[in-house]
Amino acid sequence: MSWHKTPITLLAKALEAKQVSSVELTQYFLDRIAAGEVFNAYLDVNPDLSLVQAAQADALRATGKAGKLTGIPIAHKDVFVTRGWKSTAASKMLENYQSPFDATVVSNLGMPDEANSHGAGMVCLGKTNMDEFAMGSSNENSAYGPVLNPWNTDYVAGGSSGGSAAAVAAGLAPIATGTDTGGSIRQPAAFCGLTGIKPSYGRVSRYGMIAYASSLDQAGPMGKSAEDCALLLSAMSSHDPRDSTSLADSGEDYSRYLNQPWREGNSNSAKPLEGLRIGMPKEFFAEGLSEEVAKSVHAAAKLLEGLGAQIVEVSLPKTKLSIPVYYVLAPAEASSNLSRFDGVRYGYRANEYRDLNDMYKKSRTEGFGAEVKRRILIGTYVLSHGYYDAYYLQAQKIRRIIAADFQTAFQNCDVILGPVAPDVAWRLGDKSKDPLQMYLEDIYTLSANLAGLPAMSAPCGFNSKNLPIGMQLIGNYFSEGKLLQVAHQYQQASDWHLRQAGEVA
Repeated sequence: MSWHKTPITLLAKALEAKQVSSVELTQYFLDRIAAGEVFNAYLDVNPDLSLVQAAQADALRATGKAGKLTGIPIAHKDVFVTRGWKSTAASKMLENYQSPFDATVVSNLGMPDEANSHGAGMVCLGKTNMDEFAMGSSNENSAYGPVLNPWNTDYVAGGSSGGSAAAVAAGLAPIATGTDTGGSIRQPAAFCGLTGIKPSYGRVSRYGMIAYASSLDQAGPMGKSAEDCALLLSAMSSHDPRDSTSLADSGEDYSRYLNQPWREGNSNSAKPLEGLRIGMPKEFFAEGLSEEVAKSVHAAAKLLEGLGAQIVEVSLPKTKLSIPVYYVLAPAEASSNLSRFDGVRYGYRANEYRDLNDMYKKSRTEGFGAEVKRRILIGTYVLSHGYYDAYYLQAQKIRRIIAADFQTAFQNCDVILGPVAPDVAWRLGDKSKDPLQMYLEDIYTLSANLAGLPAMSAPCGFNSKNLPIGMQLIGNYFSEGKLLQVAHQYQQASDWHLRQAGEVA
């Protein structure tokens, strides 16, 4: 049985029907991980511990206490601290670091125990590669080497959640967690032909997530379909008193929306999205967008129109400003967050130094990669005396204007549709020498993070080189269920999400 091609909704049914045990399923994926090392998707695996968790899941199922996700294997981005596996954030600074506790996302999805009786009972396969401290758009900034795109290993997998995207696309995990600070779930999902969603800010706890930019970071699922993502997001989301930005738990089951008609009472099964207004921002289809990407997104809009949706033009006039605003605010927060990595309490420490100050300098110089040091320096500069008002405060003001632009747009539409990135995945090394060129790749994703809105990526085609293209759906606050509903209805009428990347040996 090709379990790696099976969505987790069907894996759950197979486990329930005893067609396969969790131990067998976990061993199946561990074997694929060993065969798929070429992609460099994983940073740490612990097969013995994974199989122990799988046996616990089987025992839980035998008692009749299994939930929807019990026994299903999952991969976690290495930004979530995880007991039993290294938690490095793909940095030399945290090389071999072992956390004494689990991130809330990990515990919510893991085995139920005395500390967390609500665990979903999923089995951790390991920790996935990423851009160092989530700073990057190609997964080339990892201290442990780049992740390769399963569709073509000469190309990047996207970032910063490139390892999670490659693991699912290559069939090395049925589903994975990611984080999104400026597009780091949506862009690698688009580059690898997956579905991924960044929920509203505060929907998923950030406790135990190694921080990059605290007002922008948000966790979410990356899977084969909107249905799989809905199932995982329901289990990930919860109120967490340990995260001061965590929202009250709505107990939302995102799966329940998927097959409902958009308009209540609509019985026309051929037009399930009748009444839905989809806004297409003119700024998302301007200069810089690849013709092939534009063509695929417009074709997706046409299909959605055929399902009953109405397409309207909207405007997000401050789209271009999202790049300078983000690259002032995010580095400023990184400068503060990463000050804790000083070589004193944990993490990398230089071997030779004269005094405490010299130890700080050498540990951070040797432990951080080039992109991380670049962003710390930028952040420290914009927060410094004389520049705080000119840069940081101005960026915060424009951030509020960007959020207001979305609210104006949502007066005329229910969901916003556009591209995820200006183009498909690029060749390894093509943009790594020009940071500005790399930053421009985030033009369509950054604004949703700045506004704290939910946004997702879903496959909508391929370019002439057979590289995946993703469309982006952006919703108003707390409309994750509606976004997943639109994506699911699209996926019922298309087969882009069913395409498989090249097989591993």
